[in-house]
Amino acid sequence: MSEPVEGGRHRRPQGGEATELIGAEDVLAGPPATVRPAAPRRDRRSPWNRRRDRVIAVVIAVVVVATGLAIWAGSESRATVQQTSAPGTPLPPSPATVPATLRELWRAPSGAAPVPIAEGAAVATANGGEITGRDPMTGEVRWRYARDLSLCTATEAWGRVLAVYRKDGVNGESGCSEVVALGIDTGQRKAQRTGSAELGTGLVGDGSQVTATGQDLLVTWRDDLVETNEYGRVPALVNPDKQPRTGCTYGSVAMASGRIGVIERCPGDPGDRLSVMKAVPKESDQPQLSFSAIMPGRDAKVVAMSGDFTAVAMPDQKLLVLYDQDGDQTAAYPLDVPQADLAQDPPGRVAATTTTSANVYWYTGSKMMAFSRDTLTPLWTLNGARGPGVTFAHQLVVPIDGGLAVLNESDGSTIRTIAVDRHGYTGTVRLAALGPVLLEQRGDTVVALS
Repeated sequence: MSEPVEGGRHRRPQGGEATELIGAEDVLAGPPATVRPAAPRRDRRSPWNRRRDRVIAVVIAVVVVATGLAIWAGSESRATVQQTSAPGTPLPPSPATVPATLRELWRAPSGAAPVPIAEGAAVATANGGEITGRDPMTGEVRWRYARDLSLCTATEAWGRVLAVYRKDGVNGESGCSEVVALGIDTGQRKAQRTGSAELGTGLVGDGSQVTATGQDLLVTWRDDLVETNEYGRVPALVNPDKQPRTGCTYGSVAMASGRIGVIERCPGDPGDRLSVMKAVPKESDQPQLSFSAIMPGRDAKVVAMSGDFTAVAMPDQKLLVLYDQDGDQTAAYPLDVPQADLAQDPPGRVAATTTTSANVYWYTGSKMMAFSRDTLTPLWTLNGARGPGVTFAHQLVVPIDGGLAVLNESDGSTIRTIAVDRHGYTGTVRLAALGPVLLEQRGDTVVALS
């Protein structure tokens, strides 16, 4: 029989010795448990207490610092000097008519800009590796942006200074791969990209996009400097077979109304080729051609685009040929231009043209031709010009030998001439106007007149 149980304890018969059990264990049975003393705690030795570890730590620190200094020393920030300014004060308004006399206000070197850079209340000069913002009236420097690279070219675009610097691009190919846009009034950096423009590039725009020209590649940017179109030998080719032709080289380039016109010289073609494409295709590496037409000869020059029309000079045929938006020839006009004017492609592959509210003007190298802005129909020609004209003080002003001519835009008749002493300079003169200031680009120098 089992023992009676009370409250979980076993009870023995009276007179016997009671033993308390917990569960099934007799706590009084057997010798008492032996308690071992705790082992003495050994402190872990810090690894930095050993000399070897301290040496390793110092070496690591030196390597990290040296690497950081090397990165900083070779970084763009280390190689860039940027001094910005507050916006300049508004300029006085331009005079009602061109003054009878003009005096020189100031001059400055600007060898990287083929045309004076002027917008808002500032003039920018581009020379060596430096862009400088100046007061239009005094030439005083208000801001600076300088790199340890040389400038390839610079122009005004989107109300900013667009500068392209000399730096090798993808695959180590020589080129002008650093592109920056600066606020012309303040010098603040608005956008910057690594591009793929070629050496000798020119810049041509339509107000919305700008195209960098090249012998083998055309690159088009929008105002944040993102590439919208690549045409030709793309250096970082991801998707092959996107270009319409291979092995072609490019001549002169023009832009208007979201389109790019280029003269191509391709193997096997019986003559030069005029190709017109969208400046912003659906895919940047897949050009969208509006048309591509074979020219009736060689050494063609695309000289102007406006609206739906493209004007091409054919020196061998002595013709100016007009094409519409579908590539159909709409007209051809006699071209009385010296052969030497069209013997080579224009500098930077961009013809010297300007546009006013009335006309488009093309400087051939010895003459200035006026075209209708709407249809590019030739209107009149000025012999003895030194560059294309601009609107200054509400009138057309054209550089000529010894000074400036003020012309009637409708028929090219001379209103009057103004003597300007260019101190022996006889080359091409490019003009820009800003309020009461007329700027002349004379080779590597910009001169302000008022």
